[in-house]
Amino acid sequence: MKYIINTILLVFTACGINKSKEIDQIKNVLHTQQTAWNNGNIDAFMLGYWQSDSLAFTSTNGTVKGWQNTLDRYHNAYPNKGAMGRLKFDIIDVQLMDKTTGTLVGKWALYRENDNPKGGFTLIFKKINGDWLIINDVTTSE
Repeated sequence: MKYIINTILLVFTACGINKSKEIDQIKNVLHTQQTAWNNGNIDAFMLGYWQSDSLAFTSTNGTVKGWQNTLDRYHNAYPNKGAMGRLKFDIIDVQLMDKTTGTLVGKWALYRENDNPKGGFTLIFKKINGDWLIINDVTTSE
């Protein structure tokens, strides 16, 4: 009986560690994106997104479909480091739906010379070929 209880506890502990590891990997995508943005590198920032025509990015300006179209939108909206400003993400919540799907809710803020826009976002992540990638981004502005 003691063996069975210890085995069950070990399984629950292992599941918790794996879940924590997956959540940390999802959070790391945002940390990596924030660093890339603050270095003025939109192309590196975009590595957190799924490189697919099925990627969806929704903002107050509407929905953009596809990785390349999202990259183009970022380059047009933020043509230089001054326009990009300094980005800060605040992660509010990360949830795993299953082994390959997660959600992240957070806030963003840009610190620029003439303004400081901010808002929120909800991201859907999918684990693809071992990497957590954003497959759907809904970003709002305040």
